Order: sequence, then C-alpha cells, then structure tokens
Amino acid sequence: MSRSSWHPDSLGERLPALRRRAALLRDTRAFWEARACIEVETPALVPVPGMEVHLRGFASRFEPHLGRGAGRDVWLRTSPELAIKRLLAGGVGSCFEVARVWRNGEVSPRHAPEFTMLEVYRVGLPMAGLMDEVEDYLRAVLPARAAHDGATTDLSLPFERLPVAEAFRRHANGLDILATVDPRSAEGDGVALHRAARDAGLDAPDGLSWEDLFFHLMLTHVEPHLGRARGTFLTHWPAPQAALARRDPADPRAALRFEVFAAGLELGNAFDELTDPVEQRERFLRDVAERKRLYGNAPGSAWDVDEDFLAALARGMPATSGIALGFDRLAMLAAGVPDLDAVRWLGGWPYA
Repeated sequence: MSRSSWHPDSLGERLPALRRRAALLRDTRAFWEARACIEVETPALVPVPGMEVHLRGFASRFEPHLGRGAGRDVWLRTSPELAIKRLLAGGVGSCFEVARVWRNGEVSPRHAPEFTMLEVYRVGLPMAGLMDEVEDYLRAVLPARAAHDGATTDLSLPFERLPVAEAFRRHANGLDILATVDPRSAEGDGVALHRAARDAGLDAPDGLSWEDLFFHLMLTHVEPHLGRARGTFLTHWPAPQAALARRDPADPRAALRFEVFAAGLELGNAFDELTDPVEQRERFLRDVAERKRLYGNAPGSAWDVDEDFLAALARGMPATSGIALGFDRLAMLAAGVPDLDAVRWLGGWPYA
C-alpha cells in the first residue's frame, strides 16, 4: 500500500523539490516586480470559467445566506485570463498573477485537475518584446541546463523563434499549413489539409476536422523537435488557433500567438491580445456553438459567452501582450524532478 503524500517519509522525500518551488515563487515575484508589474488577485469562482472549446470545468452553485436573493451557477476558473483583462481595461497597467486554476479530467505526469498558473500581461509591449522578457525570465529562474525526460536544453543559448508554417515545412515533409486556411474567414479547410498531408506522405486519418488533424500532425511531427538543445518560441499560429490573439496584419491566415518550449516541455502560451470586442464576440459565439456541437450539455462543458468581459473590451483595453505559464512545470524543471506530484505539497491528493 502506497504512503499518503502527507506521511513524514513521503513529504520528507519531496521537501528539497518543494523548497526549490518556494524559491522559484520568490524569484518569479522579484523578476516581474522589477519590471514594474503589479501582482493582482482575481476571483477563483466565476460566472464563466474560460472560453476554450475543449476544456471541462468544475461547476458549483452560489446560494445566498438564509435565502436572501436568487442563487446562481458558478465555476472554478480554468484561467484568470478573462478576469485580469477586465483589470487591464480598467487601467491597472502591466501586471501578473500566480493563480490556482482547475481543469476537469486532466491527469498525467504533466497535467493535474488543479494546478498553478503564472499569467503576465505587459501593456504596450508587442509580442517580440514579450518573447525577450520570457527568455530572460526562464534564464533567471531555471538551471542553466534544464532537463526533463531525456531532453536537455541549454538556456544560455538564444531561443529559436520558429513560425508554425516553417515548423511544418521543416518537420512535416514540406506541408504548407497556411495554404489550408481561408484568409477572409480565418477558418481551416479540412479537405485541403487532408489532401496536403497525404500529398506529403503523412498519416491523415479520415473523419478528422481541420483542427483535429492539425493537432494530430503537430503532436506527431512537430512538437517532438521543439525545445530540445535550445529553447523554442513557436510563433504565428494558424488563424483558426488564434483564440484571444490578434491576427497578423501582414498575413491574416496567421495569428500573433506563440508557445514556448524547453526541455521538450510546452511551458507557456502567449498572445498579442485581441482588443476588438466585435471580433472577440464572433469568436466566442463560434466557440460556444462548437462546444455545444461536440459535448451538448455534458456536465462541465456548457456555458455561455462572458458578456461582462466583452463589455470591458468595449470600454477599451490597451494594446497588450500576455502569457500563461504552467508554474508547476517550471517547478519541475527548477527542481529537476520527473512529474508534477514531486512539486505539489500534497502530491496527487485527492486525484491519485
């Protein structure tokens, strides 16, 4: 029978890594505060948990004390993003939050249903500038040689900045991913992507949507090459994967979004933030419709557009770039441990 994670022997084994996590938290606050970012705290219980189509949330219900007023459904947030952007619209300026977040069903050595996310927003800084700062941050808080699962990244080397289109050309037999995106609608053409993949000699299972096939090809052919000997910024994602990022004025088939990889791990996801409330509403409505099509009213999957967030965008959010980093993954690399449980104070409880 395995020991509980609170058992003195179990906790004692993890204490060196947990102390390293605590140091990482101190160093993180010092780094961003030195760049004139204020630390904020936003609610964990929210009316809309996030807008990502494929995430499942944890639902609850607020009931007023002694029946004073109507109750309402609430959620544990999947990210603090929508809340922090309200503050940006209100004029808070550059800021960061170390936030506890929840995503139902995610369990693996690299995933947990409850985890810590570091979100940083830099007002007036374009995407390239945010990449500079993230590179400096990772170099400041992680070992010079970050290692995980057989991959070792020398963080003293300049990070590669690799557009998704170039990554597909390089690692997916020359496939032109942007040729399968409509520049007017920003939608992906699944038939065109199936044809392009097969013409490139790649496996393209029947019945997959553009998005599903994109991620099948990404995970199979591209991601295994990222963040190995040196760090990688995977930039300029196809427009159907824009999420809350602006489209690239130079090529509307792409979005101003990047992910950062080191030691073979995806560590963070960043946007040059979309500030247009009309376009954001259109995207949210598509997301709600797609979630309903895929999951119906399944528990943890049904919620509507966040109207208050759109009202904040309409009020006016400044030009901003922002990133969400998995703090637990950073702690894994900082402590040199193989999985999230080693840097969680109570290990896998209550999900293990």
